[in-house]
Amino acid sequence: MSEFQYLRDRVRAFAEIRDWDAFHSPKNLTMALGGEVSELLDLFQWLTEARSYELTPEQRQAAAHEIADVQIYLLRLADKLSVDIPSAVEEKMAINEQRYPADLVRGSARKYSAYQGNKDADS
Repeated sequence: MSEFQYLRDRVRAFAEIRDWDAFHSPKNLTMALGGEVSELLDLFQWLTEARSYELTPEQRQAAAHEIADVQIYLLRLADKLSVDIPSAVEEKMAINEQRYPADLVRGSARKYSAYQGNKDADS
């Protein structure tokens, strides 16, 4: 069993024991995920770029907990939609490698649609 499968099963069991399955529709999980991302954003909102790298131990722990919350909801959403996260990441990375050829994009933050010959602009 992979670490992702273990975590998915752990999150699934956590929800099942609490009888939360009825509340965990893809829509509700996505909304909860957005809320957790907002809590993570809140930790960094007024920090300078430099300060965002220099968190106090308390700030780092708070960020770790929010990142964990985001991952928990992602795992639960993927489980509900039967998405294998590692496979989806591999597939998307292959797409991104085509969209962002290293020799063309090095040092640039432009979106993939800004590069000549890139026809896949919807994913």
